[in-house]
Amino acid sequence: MGESSTSSSRRGANGSGPRAAERIHEATLELLIERGYQRLTVEAVAARAGVNKTTIYRWWPSKGPLLRAALLRSRVLDIDIPDTGTLRGDLIALAGQMARLVSGERTGPVARAMLSGGGQDELAFLARDFFADRLERERPLFARAVARGELPADADPALLVDLIAGAVWMRILLRQLPAEEGFVESVVDAVLQPIGVQPASYD
Repeated sequence: MGESSTSSSRRGANGSGPRAAERIHEATLELLIERGYQRLTVEAVAARAGVNKTTIYRWWPSKGPLLRAALLRSRVLDIDIPDTGTLRGDLIALAGQMARLVSGERTGPVARAMLSGGGQDELAFLARDFFADRLERERPLFARAVARGELPADADPALLVDLIAGAVWMRILLRQLPAEEGFVESVVDAVLQPIGVQPASYD
């Protein structure tokens, strides 16, 4: 028997999709940049990706789940979780990736589009899911630091990431200033020094 629409919708909402998923995701992000969330349509995504709109609806029942999948699964927005051997090194590498993402020619406009959502509209909730997903990917970085004795066990990874990412996004997207050489290192040190990170992290 064929897969039920409920099952398909569930898989689509979780970010899976057809073989053309990456092309569909990229088209979705491109149109988000060009049109904004309110004017984004499944029909326009299908035309841009070169697929039938029924292919999209088979996996994602509306533009909300489709954009969520694009934000969470597109390789354009992907990051590598570093493992340099020290917490400071990991966070500097992570912050550098954040800076490149929000300033990149292809990715910067997506970041700006996510900021354009109001506090309660659907785009704002999709952005929230994006950042929650990134935090879950980053948690092993902090677990390793605790295991090495660099970070107190009661340290809050979400707070540390928010402080670092907030500084990066504020500098580049809101102040519209470049992330000059040494910027991410200064941000990471400003966050780590007050919470008792062991000096070995700075060797």
